[in-house]
Parts: sequence; structure tokens; C-alpha cells
Amino acid sequence: MSFSFLSSEEYDEQAHQLYDAGEYERALELLQDGLQRYPDAVDLHVGIGYVRLAREEYAWGLKAFEQALTLDPDHEDGWVGRGEVLLKFGRVEEALCCFRKIDDLGLTDDLELGLAIGRALYREALFRESRQGLVSLSAAHPEVAEVRAALGYTLHALGDDLGARRELRSALRFDNDLHEVRIYLSHLHFERGDLESALRDLEQVPPTEHWDALSVWRYIELKCSLDGCSERDPVLAPWRDRWEELKGEPDAIDHILAEVETAFEEAGGEYPLPAAPAVLPPTHPLPVLSAGAEMPLTAESHRVRTADGNIFIGTWEEIVIRMRDALSDPSEPVSSFMHRAAQRVRQLTGRDLPCDDAESFIRESARMGLLSIED
Repeated sequence: MSFSFLSSEEYDEQAHQLYDAGEYERALELLQDGLQRYPDAVDLHVGIGYVRLAREEYAWGLKAFEQALTLDPDHEDGWVGRGEVLLKFGRVEEALCCFRKIDDLGLTDDLELGLAIGRALYREALFRESRQGLVSLSAAHPEVAEVRAALGYTLHALGDDLGARRELRSALRFDNDLHEVRIYLSHLHFERGDLESALRDLEQVPPTEHWDALSVWRYIELKCSLDGCSERDPVLAPWRDRWEELKGEPDAIDHILAEVETAFEEAGGEYPLPAAPAVLPPTHPLPVLSAGAEMPLTAESHRVRTADGNIFIGTWEEIVIRMRDALSDPSEPVSSFMHRAAQRVRQLTGRDLPCDDAESFIRESARMGLLSIED
């Protein structure tokens, strides 16, 4: 493919459009062609770094960001990108140094950079560091809904449910169409037993804007229990249709349970023991929250490998959060994720999977053969 008449800025702009559309292969091809013509174009190197990051090619991404910073040591996107990649390798202190460089450049209050940093830290379960940056960013941009939402998610991860609900409500005041935020807030209401508020938020999101069967089914259940509807009520027809669509799309939890079910049948009805690490499939990097093999275990950290070969490292709570983000909808509360997994396990095996705390959830999953604890 030829792009002979494009300037470096046009290469960068078109690659951004492809990147936003998820067409990473074409974006990479375009950027590489641009660098053939403009080898010193810093933005093209940065663009390649982000495409490599999206493709989980972290070593190549790091190389691209470092090449950009060699050409321009003050390139802010280069520093943020380098920090994001270093987080994937578990090099947290180096990553934080990269993010602090943004402060040195006088860009502490930059909205896009601040959000990128806060979200990157959140994805790697560095919630306190994420909160620190997002609180500062929220003070500088108090009416930006995305900042308030990001802060709300982080506060919830830290156990501050009251603060999380406050920030999520603020986000919705500034942008009433943030459906994902409203669904998340509904889950928080449900967790604390405020069913009326949970229903009120769910019914403000059209069925087609729900992407997880849990929230759709919860709406149906709440309408029946609180408003006296029957499940076959015509008013619920669009919701039933959407639920059928979503429950027919297996997610990663379904795939893991399918593997266990196969092993269960092959064992003649005996539950398979967790496989030894040496005979499990090789691990593949996950797009969010998977821990790199280089990440050292601390005294509080554990290492877990799922039946399909994915590895998660952290405290028990961090591992469940990372499993939720990688295997399910990141907007789903952790408690709902564990309850949903437990329901599927019971349907498959008839056994109860404890879902009241992260450690019991993981240890019993290991005893069932769903995963292996390697520490």
C-alpha cells in the first residue's frame, strides 16, 4: 500500500483513526510506512509504541517509546507511553518516574495525560497512586465527567463506597449519557441493599446499551420484585431479548468452565485435580491487569494460573480484580463477578464456590481444578 503524498502529520492523524477503530495491523503498517519517509518524526514513533502496547507487544512498544524520547526528551506522550509499558513489566518505580516527568514538564493538570496515567495505574491495581493523581486532576477539572467517573471507580476499588457513589453521581450530572457509569452505580446501590436506586439507574440505560447479561437480568428481577411485573410482561420484552443475546455470547469464564467440564467427563465424573504448572498451557499476556512474568512476588503476593494458562499476580483481592477485568466486564463489581462465577460452577458441578471473600474464592477454585496456586 502506498501513502506517498502524506505529510508526517497526516500519517499520524490517519493512524490515530485506525487505532481508535481497533484496526491495529493497518495502523502499524501506516506508521511504519511513514517512518520510512520521516524517520525522525517523533509522533510516529510514539504512535507505533501505542499500537504495540495495544497488541500486547510490550518489548517492541518500549523500544518505540524510547526511540521517541531519544529524538525528543520532553515529549509528554512518549513519557506516558513508556510508563504504561513499564507497568506491564512490573517495573513500577520506573513507571512512576516516567509519570512524574509530566509534572516536571509543567503538565500536571493536562486532562488527557492525567486521565491516561490514572487509568493505567488503575488497570495495574495501583489504586492509591491512581487516586492521588485523579484527585488532583479532579480539582483542576471539576466538571469533567470522565475524571469524576475514573475517580469513582478507583475509590470503589479502595473500599470507599460512599466516595465512589458520590463521584459517579457527579459524573452523571455532568454527562447523563455515560451508560457504563450508570450501570456501575446501579451495581453499587444493589450491593448496599438500595434496590429502588439500583432499579432507577438501570431503567435509564436502554437495553441495547447493556453489554453484560448480569445487569439486564438484574433489571428484570428488580422490575418483577419491586414493580410487580411478571417475567412475560410485554414491557420487559426488549430486556428479555437483550438478555438472550448476551447470555448466548460465552465469555472467558464459560470457556474455563467448559475445559473443566470436559476434564470432569473424561475423568468419569471425578473432579480433576489442579494440573501441575509444568503441564499447563503456556501463558499469554492479557490486555489488562495481567501480571508480567518479571513481576516479583512480595510477602503478600500470590501467583495464580487459570486452566487456560493465564497468570495473575497480587494479593488475593488484586488477583480477583485482575481476573474480573480480564475475564469479564471491568465495570462489574467484584462481588457480582464472584457470585456469577459461583452460580455457573454450581450449575456445572453442583458444588458451592464461596464468594464472600477473595482468598476463599481462589482457594476453592483451585481445589475444583479451575486454577492453580503457584506460590
